[in-house]
Amino acid sequence: MVMDHAELTTEQVLKRDIPWETYMSTKLITSTCLQLLRRYDKRPENQRAALLDDEGPAYVRVFVNILRNISKEETVEYVLALIDDMLTANPMRARLFHDKSLSDEDTYEPFLRLLWKGNWFIQEKSCKILSTIVSVRPKVQNGGILNGESSGSKSKLTTIHDVLRGLVDWLCSQLRNPSDPTCSVPVAINCLATLLREASVRSLFVQGDGVKLLIPLISPASNQQSIQILYETCLCIWLLSYFEPAIDNLSTTRVISSLMEVVKGSTKEKVVRVVVLIFRNLIPKTAFAAQMIDLGLPQIVQSLKAQAWSDEDLLEALNQLEAGLKENIKRLSSFDKYKQQVLLGQLDWSPMHKDPGFWRENISNFEESDFQILRVLLTIMETSNDPTALAVACYDLSQFIQYHPGGRIVVSDLKAKERVMNLMNHDNAEVRKNALLSVQRLFLGAKYASFLQA
Repeated sequence: MVMDHAELTTEQVLKRDIPWETYMSTKLITSTCLQLLRRYDKRPENQRAALLDDEGPAYVRVFVNILRNISKEETVEYVLALIDDMLTANPMRARLFHDKSLSDEDTYEPFLRLLWKGNWFIQEKSCKILSTIVSVRPKVQNGGILNGESSGSKSKLTTIHDVLRGLVDWLCSQLRNPSDPTCSVPVAINCLATLLREASVRSLFVQGDGVKLLIPLISPASNQQSIQILYETCLCIWLLSYFEPAIDNLSTTRVISSLMEVVKGSTKEKVVRVVVLIFRNLIPKTAFAAQMIDLGLPQIVQSLKAQAWSDEDLLEALNQLEAGLKENIKRLSSFDKYKQQVLLGQLDWSPMHKDPGFWRENISNFEESDFQILRVLLTIMETSNDPTALAVACYDLSQFIQYHPGGRIVVSDLKAKERVMNLMNHDNAEVRKNALLSVQRLFLGAKYASFLQA
């Protein structure tokens, strides 16, 4: 049964005959409702279009009331297919749901309920219709009232906040546990790419812990469908990159390395453009900038700039990204940054360690406070349990020996030789390699050591 529904199409559903007369005789619909349906149902498109132009809000009321009062699955599917058909033919008709004459009608509620209640056909159509209706709602300034949330109305209508929260919850749940193995993810991502344009939706999405659900979908795409999902996922990330709390969430994921793989492997201009725009938005954040530089983005930007793109915006974004990267390389390579790393004992392979310019420009700074930084490096070698920190400390010591005129003498005076020799027997290969490099430079002088290393 479930499989049948997964395969259902709007066209198939609209071939059904629905017993409207029976519904009237059992008082589930009114006679007015029946008259409107008889004029509309099974009519050619041009006749239906004319009816919607004249009496659109009346038809919306009819459809919404049937969804509220009739629970028979075939009929619910049929009415959703009618609405979907009418909105697909002209998306502007979604504005009919916000007509003043419907201010007493809870037009959102049935769709919101069906998101969780129905089979996949019902869920998907409810999601699509609800997203369309919500995205064209009139925006009211100064906290105005919308969708019949009027202070005078007797019944409590579903607020726009409830709708957006319900939609976001449902979309996140589809990404976590898809109702349909092939359609859930594309549908959810497609809706999110539209809804995340709204600030309030970004906030709800972050609260629902949705950001990390997008990351697994960012991978190089092969076929048309996967390219579209990838593009819309990147669009979601781009929209989220304007929202601070989402940026914080992104910083704990592998988003940068995933996006780098995509941009290296993609020939689709729209995909490349949106990824470059994400990078451009994230580069002012130091943590992201460091990652981008470590992963080789400056080189990728150069090769992208050399390609023939037709899109002016993409070229402009590449130039802005290039400027941002240059600024950050300068900032990340400053001696203060280096000093902070060493003093915190948190050494990693950030770009400055292997940048000859950094060592040439800053070598005299190592003399501050009686070679304080050098002493701390040696302490790290003696006390740290972190192989990366040990390897970097050995490497930096070898750089100091190479670039400082009295490097070998200073290092010998600080009794570094024993500490580095000890690390040549470390169980980590990277530590052993860099300890060996230091020892070579210590004994042989810079010229021979670089010859040996080569």
